[in-house]
Amino acid sequence: MSELGRRTSGKRRLKDLLLKSDNRICADCGAPDPKWASANIGVFICLKCCGVHRSLGTHISKVLSVTLDDWSDEEIDAMFEVGGNSSANAIYEAFLPEGFSKPGPDSSHEERSRFIRSKYELQDFLKPSLRIVSVPSRKSSLQSSFSRKIMDGFRTSNSSQEGMVEFIGLLKVKVIKGSNLAIRDMLSSDPYVVLTLGQQTVQTNVIRSNLNPTWNEELMLSVPQSYGPLKLKVFDHDTFSADDIMGEAEVDIQPLITSAMAFGDAGMFGNMQIGKWLKSHDNALIDDSTINIVDGKVKQELSLKLQNVESGEVDLELEWMPLEQ
Repeated sequence: MSELGRRTSGKRRLKDLLLKSDNRICADCGAPDPKWASANIGVFICLKCCGVHRSLGTHISKVLSVTLDDWSDEEIDAMFEVGGNSSANAIYEAFLPEGFSKPGPDSSHEERSRFIRSKYELQDFLKPSLRIVSVPSRKSSLQSSFSRKIMDGFRTSNSSQEGMVEFIGLLKVKVIKGSNLAIRDMLSSDPYVVLTLGQQTVQTNVIRSNLNPTWNEELMLSVPQSYGPLKLKVFDHDTFSADDIMGEAEVDIQPLITSAMAFGDAGMFGNMQIGKWLKSHDNALIDDSTINIVDGKVKQELSLKLQNVESGEVDLELEWMPLEQ
């Protein structure tokens, strides 16, 4: 491939990543349509936050324009390895203090600067034992990829301080679609899904006027050593009043994690079923949910009947990502 063709292909990959729902807003302040990125952290950011990132120095955040700058293959690969804003924030914002408010699109430069420095430079929202010292790569000025730094930090803390383990892996949740959801407006609803695991909460985009929405959005959550169920709630977005709930469900993630850990490195096995979560009267499953190795990854597809509501179902796909990846 020619140099021009390589650059064009790289830019196309980057723009495809930017189109993912969690990358359509700034990772730090939530401003829409970010056009900048921190190549070594792996997040998309707005122009205002970009200025603060630049002040941190390239050893912490290497800022590039998505549309104007030339990106190396290494920089683009690093962005894809992280996966975008949701994945990065699942780590860098995993331990935001209770009641803490992130800056918004209209926040002052001082508010924005304090938060971004705390988040990336001081790493205040990581547990102290998991803070990572950034070391420039010997091959280039780009730091080691985000995920490798994070996972190396976990392994270092685990091996050096007994009892300091905080996370055992990452859970990627693909919210696929909803079916026959409840009406909360005049004739329809504007649904979105909120997922909660421990102290972490992530959500999908709102889909307007649709009782059978298709999201196909991937959200990332870190899994603590002492984990509980994954909690799912569907809401109807209202502009002028509180959002109405449209049902909820809980997902027992223990079968997925136990099966994955029993097999170890899933990449060593061919496609096969390795576990199952059984439908029962005390869970939200519509049918038994199998856990499978698919192309070297441990995945689980499940359909949930929403609880405490007149109607509605939600389809999900879970993927377990151990720290060793």
